[in-house]
Amino acid sequence: MFPTFKPAGDSAVVIIFGNEIDEDLNRKVHAVARTIEEENPEWLVEVVPTYTSVYVYYNPLKTSYAEAVEALKPFLSAEPREEEERIVEIPVAYGGEFGPDIEFVAQYNGLTVEEVIEIHSKPLYRVYMLGFLPGFAYLGGMDERIATPRLEKPRLKVPAGSVGIAGKQTGWYAIESPGGWRIIGRTPLKTFDPSKNPPSIVKAGDYVKFVPISEEEFWEIYKREWGEKA
Repeated sequence: MFPTFKPAGDSAVVIIFGNEIDEDLNRKVHAVARTIEEENPEWLVEVVPTYTSVYVYYNPLKTSYAEAVEALKPFLSAEPREEEERIVEIPVAYGGEFGPDIEFVAQYNGLTVEEVIEIHSKPLYRVYMLGFLPGFAYLGGMDERIATPRLEKPRLKVPAGSVGIAGKQTGWYAIESPGGWRIIGRTPLKTFDPSKNPPSIVKAGDYVKFVPISEEEFWEIYKREWGEKA
């Protein structure tokens, strides 16, 4: 029976709202997380929403697990605020040097490259959570017609901004890192900047719209964002 409370280590409570990836359930997760943050109990350290749960980290010198659970129960009635959801447009240059795997994705799914671009850029993708790497957004809503397995051997270096597909998932690498996703394009935006607050261009609960751009447009935006061509 959901929601349920469980301990996570010696200084956190996890509130579990379900066991399936669902947009309405995720809205509830973020509503509860936001309400806890706004109330900001004196023992609160951090609130971390995920796909289906909320991790609440507390100061064990100021409260206990049992006390924290009792204090958190009233927050379960929080409801989503639709007006706070926003759409973030992410420009993407598809194919060529920016998307070395797009032809494989097309061939694997019996599509043309143009069809892959059209299918990938059509939906509004929900940002379910951030994690794995700084600024890495877990998106929901990709059309399964372009689902493609990961690379058998991951690349040692994937440029920041690279947009990829892994199985039924899509997203972008906010920082340069190793990676095994099939890279179909790249955004010129600096989507993660630790000098800014918040550092990520998106937050959990946002929606993302990928917008196809030309190579020329890519470098124009890139120079404005990064100050150089690379």
